[in-house]
Amino acid sequence: MNRRAALVAGALSALGVAAVYGLPRPRADLAELYAEVDPATVASLRAFRSAHPVRRLTVDGWAWEYVVLGQGPDTVMFLHGMSGAHDIWWQQLEALAPTHRVLAVTYPSVRTLAELSVGVRAVLDAHGVRSATIVGSSLGGYLAQYLVQHHRDRVERAVFANTFPPNDHLRAAHHHRAVVGRFLPERLVAVAFRDSNNRRILPASQDPALVGAYLAEQAQQPGLKRRLLARYHTVIEPFTVADPAPEGLPLLLLESDNDPLIDADLRAALRATYPTAGVHTFAGGGHFPYLDQPAAYTAALRRFLG
Repeated sequence: MNRRAALVAGALSALGVAAVYGLPRPRADLAELYAEVDPATVASLRAFRSAHPVRRLTVDGWAWEYVVLGQGPDTVMFLHGMSGAHDIWWQQLEALAPTHRVLAVTYPSVRTLAELSVGVRAVLDAHGVRSATIVGSSLGGYLAQYLVQHHRDRVERAVFANTFPPNDHLRAAHHHRAVVGRFLPERLVAVAFRDSNNRRILPASQDPALVGAYLAEQAQQPGLKRRLLARYHTVIEPFTVADPAPEGLPLLLLESDNDPLIDADLRAALRATYPTAGVHTFAGGGHFPYLDQPAAYTAALRRFLG
């Protein structure tokens, strides 16, 4: 009897593990995810996605997804952070499209800044853009700094937003999460991702419904674990800021005074790294001021773009 009970328990345990690792995660529809968001904002996001279907470009075997809008003489490229995608910028894209050509990309699961920069340049090349204003937030802001240092000829202006300079702090702070994350099933990575957002990111800016809904939508996209681990490697990759003030290159730092992911020390380090850059601070903007305060964010970009 004891042996039979042990076999049954073992079988149930195996089924439980198989369920966690193998069964697809339940997916909520858009209406459920965005139920607490202002209906006009949801309608705007839906309309954007319908009007601007994703384009794809294969670069070194990786599929890059992006959108392009507008026909202006100057180009602005938007680079998202670890948990974003191209359409996280939809409000800025639509606002600037009447006067600029605007592009926004979604990164594939490449693991180096060099690979990311190859893809960014390939998308620009595909549309005949020699140089552009680069707007990057968080990981995107780190990548924008890398582009300025290694591909200065492709950058006309640069915005480093809610981001950090090369540092050892992030590697030390998050190394254990990356190690553990490699062994977790996709479903548990999604649970941990949502829990981190709910505990740290959303409370910092009074639990904005739009930020919560967008991040929840990203959490249920296939390949979340692969994307997050790849992007983590790029966030902690070191490089040297050889020239903090490239001649003739306007720089703008955008930050929030309550950013839960970029603490005061990292914000100060970024300002010290680029002493000639302009600085604009959003009050209560959290880590996603372009979602929390889209009109103010776009206005700051317009002033910088002239």
